[in-house]
Amino acid sequence: MIELVRNRRSIRRYTAQRIDRTTLDLLVETLLRAPSSRNINPWEFVVVDEPAILETLATAKEHGSAFFKGAAAGIVVCADETKSDVWVEDCSIAAIMVQMVAQSVGLGSCWIQIRNRPHDRSTSAESFVQELLGLPAHIRVEAMIGIGHPAETRKPLSADQLQYGKVRHNSYDRAWERNQSA
Repeated sequence: MIELVRNRRSIRRYTAQRIDRTTLDLLVETLLRAPSSRNINPWEFVVVDEPAILETLATAKEHGSAFFKGAAAGIVVCADETKSDVWVEDCSIAAIMVQMVAQSVGLGSCWIQIRNRPHDRSTSAESFVQELLGLPAHIRVEAMIGIGHPAETRKPLSADQLQYGKVRHNSYDRAWERNQSA
């Protein structure tokens, strides 16, 4: 698992190759196995593999969603906000889990933040996605995950590039001392 974490990078360019149904089923199973607070499972998911819908979803935000047009599939990560006060966290867990499983089967992926982002000056990205996909108002949109066969290779970050200064040991005033032999 650590090698998946070390090698996973956000991929925004994909080949035209489709994702087979068995792999999509595996990704859906991953989403449904994601842990959630008190096992409430407030999340809902819309798997999109229709090119015209992917192209429209690629315009959900002013910046940072255009690459969705080239994805073979996308997962819109949503939740019923009336079921849990930590739906954002539960959705985030499911989203990263599906990205890691996608990585494990040779696919690339990238998170697109939707919640609290604008579509344009008068519409939120979330409202845009809700309307496009016919989501009821109580189904909130956290993010979209673009998934496909990578058309780019991104080098993993080296251990020296990691921000160890953001890690403390036992108290905030004590820095984490990295074991250099790890």
